[in-house]
Amino acid sequence: MYNLSRFVQTIWIFFLFMGCTLLFYYGILWVSDEYKEYHRYDEPQGKAVKVFQPSLRENPGENVDLFDRFLLFLSEGE
Repeated sequence: MYNLSRFVQTIWIFFLFMGCTLLFYYGILWVSDEYKEYHRYDEPQGKAVKVFQPSLRENPGENVDLFDRFLLFLSEGE
């Protein structure tokens, strides 16, 4: 009788584990499908503002050397 009870508990835990695994799997698929249609790189609408501006140390029309840009990166800590 003890072995039958243990077998039933093992089967119950197995089905519980499989159910939770399938629920998690299909939940991830659902979230993935929801965000697949989300276009994050579209042009913003409304009163959008350009965030990036050149550093004050750079002249807008001047070509910056890669080494100078690297030094600027190290000095600014960005």
